[in-house]
Amino acid sequence: MFDATETDTKAREAPPARTIETDICILGAGSGGLSVAAGAAQMGVRVVLIEGAEMGGDCLNHGCVPSKALIAAAHHAHAMETGAPYGVAPVPAQVDYARAKDHVARAIATIAPHDSQERFEGLGVTVIRAWGRFVSEREVRAGDALIRARRFVIATGSRPFMPPIAGLDTVPVHTNETVFALRERPEHLIVVGGGPIGMEMAQAHRRLGSRVTVIEGARALGRDDPEAAALVLEALREEGVDIREGAAVERVSGVEGAITVKAGGEEVTGTHLLVAAGRRVDVAGLGLESAGVRHDRAGVKVDAALRTSNRRVYAIGDAAGQGQFTHLAGYHAGVILRAMLFGLPAKAKGAHIPRATYTDPELAQVGATEAEARKRHGARLEVVRAEFAQNDRAVAEGRTAGFVKVMVVGGRPVGATIVGAQAGEQIALWSLAIANRMKMSAISHAVLPYPTRMEASKRAAGAYFTPRLFENRTVKRVVGFVQRFLP
Repeated sequence: MFDATETDTKAREAPPARTIETDICILGAGSGGLSVAAGAAQMGVRVVLIEGAEMGGDCLNHGCVPSKALIAAAHHAHAMETGAPYGVAPVPAQVDYARAKDHVARAIATIAPHDSQERFEGLGVTVIRAWGRFVSEREVRAGDALIRARRFVIATGSRPFMPPIAGLDTVPVHTNETVFALRERPEHLIVVGGGPIGMEMAQAHRRLGSRVTVIEGARALGRDDPEAAALVLEALREEGVDIREGAAVERVSGVEGAITVKAGGEEVTGTHLLVAAGRRVDVAGLGLESAGVRHDRAGVKVDAALRTSNRRVYAIGDAAGQGQFTHLAGYHAGVILRAMLFGLPAKAKGAHIPRATYTDPELAQVGATEAEARKRHGARLEVVRAEFAQNDRAVAEGRTAGFVKVMVVGGRPVGATIVGAQAGEQIALWSLAIANRMKMSAISHAVLPYPTRMEASKRAAGAYFTPRLFENRTVKRVVGFVQRFLP
C-alpha cells in the first residue's frame, strides 16, 4: 500500500543515501508481492521488496485471516444455542468478546512469521520498510534508497472505499482495517454495504451477541446468483440480522455510541458503524506518471501478460484491476514469474478464479453464473444441479440447505455455483475442471469417499448424462441388442 505524507515527500526530495542495483523490485509485501519475492529469491535472483505498512498486507492483518478467525469464534457461540435437533440442550452462549479478539490476534501472530521481514531477508531479499515511488522509468525511491531494477512489480493492493455520504467524515467509522481492533462488543452494529465483507461481519457479530443492521443500496450479495444469495440472506435474517435492501444511504450523523444512518427514507441508530462498501485501488502516490505507467480508477492498465505500458513494470493482484482476491494475487505472481525468470510466454486468465463468501451457509462461485452464461452462450447452455437435501453427508449432519449448480456448454463446465456448508472447499473441484478444460465425464468418473458433500458435485455431473443415457431410446435399443448376444 502507499501513504503519502508531507514527511515522506520531503524525504524523497533529499538526495538518496544509497543506490541499490537489483533484478526485481517489488512494491508491496502482500500476498502477491511476497509470492514473487520468495519465488525469485529462491531461484537466485536479486530482489528488493518495499513495504511501508505491515508485512503480509491486508489479507493477513485486516482481511482474510482475522475475518475467518472471528467467524470461527462466532460459529462456536452459535453452536451452543442450536444443538436441540441433535439431542444437545441449547444454552445461551456466554461470549467474552475481548477473548474472541484474542483468538483473532493469535491467528495473525501464528501466520505472521511466514510473511515476516526476517524470513524474507533469510531468503536473500533486501527488504525496505518505507513507501516507494517511481522517479523514472526504471528507478524507485524508498526512504533513503534509490532502487534501479531490470523489472518492477506493482503489488500494492487496495483499501476500503469510503462512499461520498453526507456526514460520514463527522462520525466514528470502522472499516475492515479497524474493526478487528475493537475489544468491546458493539451493542448495535450498523453495516453499510451488503457485499461479502459486510455479510460476513454482520453474521459474525450477530452470533457474538450484537444487534446488527445491514443497509444496502441495491441487492445484498448482488454479484452472486440470486437463488443462492437468497438462501444465504434468509439464513441471516432467521438469525436476527436486519437486512435492508434498496436503501441508499442519504446521510450519517451522531456521536460515538449513538450513530444515526438515514437510508431509504428511514433512520436507524446504532452504537457502531462499519462501512463495507467495497475497495478501491490507490495508486495516486506511486509516481506512475514518472514511470510511464498508464492507470485509471480501476487500477493499473495491464495486458494479458500483466505488463503495463512500461515494459519493465508489471502489476498484479488488486492493483491490476482484475479482481480483489488473495488467491488471484498469488496466481498472478506465478504468471509473471514464468516470464521474468524463464522468459516464457505467460498470460493471466480469469475464468477459473473462484470466489467465496464465508457466511453460514457459504456461497462460492467460479466462472460464469447462470445469468452470465445464458447471456454469453444462449441456447447452447445446459444447467445441471444437485440438492444437498439428497446428499447423505448433508442429511447425516442435519444441514441440507443448499445446492450445486453447474453451467455446461459443449460437455464442459463454464461456471459453477455452490451454496451450503463448506461451499468454499467444494468449489475447488470446478475451478480445477474449468482451468484444465475438463469434460463433465471426468467429474462423473471420479470415485469419491462416502459420505462426503463433494458427492453432490459428482451427482450434478451425473445429471448432465442422465437424459443422454436413461432417456435416450437409441441407447436403450443398443443395450437391448447387446443383451441378446451376451452369454
